[in-house]
Amino acid sequence: MTNSSDGYSSHGEGGYEPYGDDKYDDYDSYDDSDKQWALIRGLRALSGTVAAGIVVLTIVVAASAYLGSSRGFPGPGSASITAHIVASVVAVAAQIICDRRRGISAVATSVVVLVTAGALLVTQWWG
Repeated sequence: MTNSSDGYSSHGEGGYEPYGDDKYDDYDSYDDSDKQWALIRGLRALSGTVAAGIVVLTIVVAASAYLGSSRGFPGPGSASITAHIVASVVAVAAQIICDRRRGISAVATSVVVLVTAGALLVTQWWG
């Protein structure tokens, strides 16, 4: 039984047992694959936020159409509602695939979410 400088045994006795080669113990040991994985995770987080935003926009458009029709005010038409619903389905489906994949397929499906959001904004909000 050897004790480390912090008083804990390196053989599992004394409360601390290391779990194999933990490459995250030494911050200088990150290699390029770790940096690429961090970039993919960041892109995945961004696309997840964008997908959630598309769903929120869909709810807002559907609610404003309902309120507009029930109170006699013009609201978004059926084309706008359909475009938002389709964009929501595409974005959420792509995000689910993105969350379950790694590598280039995760990047590709994140790009699908971002392109879908861009197309929705250009055609329905800025067009």
